[in-house]
Amino acid sequence: MRRVVLLLIGLGSAGFALAEAPGMGPATGQAQEMQVYLGGFSYWDTAPQGVVEISHPVRHRYAGGMGTFSNPITMAVGIEIIDGETLLDFPPGTIFYLPRLRKYAVVEDSCGPGASQQEGLCHPGYRGLPMLQIYLDGVSSSQAAAEACKQQITGVQPVVVDPGPNMSVVVGPLTESGCFIFPDP
Repeated sequence: MRRVVLLLIGLGSAGFALAEAPGMGPATGQAQEMQVYLGGFSYWDTAPQGVVEISHPVRHRYAGGMGTFSNPITMAVGIEIIDGETLLDFPPGTIFYLPRLRKYAVVEDSCGPGASQQEGLCHPGYRGLPMLQIYLDGVSSSQAAAEACKQQITGVQPVVVDPGPNMSVVVGPLTESGCFIFPDP
């Protein structure tokens, strides 16, 4: 497992937390391929509807992105609460490349409903695979189009963790850019 050391700075005190990202080997500084269970969330899924604030902003203030290396799409991951500290399954700022979507994504949010986040499917994952939830957007599309995109992308998919900047990209929000799915690489 990839171990992640988080520096926690609070009111007048600092501390460290050790988290493990599921399914990851030791950190190498190299791109790593892995299988994940990918799902999505849209503008229409947020509570309250249309509020797309994110819990761990890195590149964006609100969920968004165009899928490029310089403007990756917001990704939500599971959380675990250890000794009162909330830890994401992958550190904020982790970059993924999704070859079947031809999009880059960045971890900036936690997935799951409210206070029960770590008890849902997001944290334990799906059949031993980490679960990732990519932001589908949908603000300029119908709710039905966003839902159809979510159903189209949901499933086991390959991803590249810590990819380089030269991967093939289809630029634009997922729902609005047609929600294309490419064959397995």
